[in-house]
Amino acid sequence: MPEQEALERAVTLLRRVRLVHRATAYPEQMSGGEQQRVAIARALALRPSVLLFDEPTSSLDPESTGEVLLVMRELAATGITMVLVTHELAFAREVADHVVFVDAGRIAEEGPPSQVLVQPQSARTREFLTHFTREGRS
Repeated sequence: MPEQEALERAVTLLRRVRLVHRATAYPEQMSGGEQQRVAIARALALRPSVLLFDEPTSSLDPESTGEVLLVMRELAATGITMVLVTHELAFAREVADHVVFVDAGRIAEEGPPSQVLVQPQSARTREFLTHFTREGRS
């Protein structure tokens, strides 16, 4: 790809993740949430058919978590396929088409979020959600 085209694409993607103002920053100059959003932009630069996320908000403060989830919510609205490992259950309920609850490396339950996360059939899923809700998470 010609350099000018690459620069234009980079700016477009940084704008998409709301970080065009940080285009010249180094990772150590960014917050964890900003680094995560740059990682999303970098992944999008490859024009993938699927994006994989493994706990993208772990160890982020609440504000940074919100910023990362906002970008992911916008990506989901475009119809891009995302596979997401998360404990952000409210987010999963909102954007997922299909949820798989894995326990001890095995699928305990799968289906639409309205079933798995709201009216689970599996005792293990119900136990997890009850515990998770009691600790103030959703």
